[in-house]
Amino acid sequence: MTIRRVLITGMSGTGKSAAVRELAARGHQAHDLDTPEWSEWIAADPADALTPAAGKDWVWQEERVRALLSRPGEGLLFVSGCAENMERFYPLIDTVILLSAPLATIMERLAARSLDGYGHTAEERRKVTDLIATIEPLLRESADHEIDARQPITATVDAILRLA
Repeated sequence: MTIRRVLITGMSGTGKSAAVRELAARGHQAHDLDTPEWSEWIAADPADALTPAAGKDWVWQEERVRALLSRPGEGLLFVSGCAENMERFYPLIDTVILLSAPLATIMERLAARSLDGYGHTAEERRKVTDLIATIEPLLRESADHEIDARQPITATVDAILRLA
């Protein structure tokens, strides 16, 4: 048996990080790539409207992520995140699962985040709204499956495991 690599993606507030935590709690190899361990801020064109912050973009650290996805093993390896450069890793991914939720659900989740969590401020939530309109359709095109993530995280993870 070889390792099967599953990317869980979606916009901010859809439950990617919560899904990875639940998968890890169930004993699976699972990594949140949207953390400083795996991602970093880079300078971006201030006119680029598709970045999470003006003049800055949050991207995966390519060497680290490539090493993670390339290592041999068995079973399932789950990674989650959403970054402008993630498409470069698609050849190393077996299945892409998009988590989605209605805008109202996402806004409630973002507003409930800690003060240092992305999407907590009104300006960040406005930016997320804009990004959902432009980025989510692109994610949907590249996904193998889509899960409505309004449900409790345990049900979302059960659905992820069925698809993986």
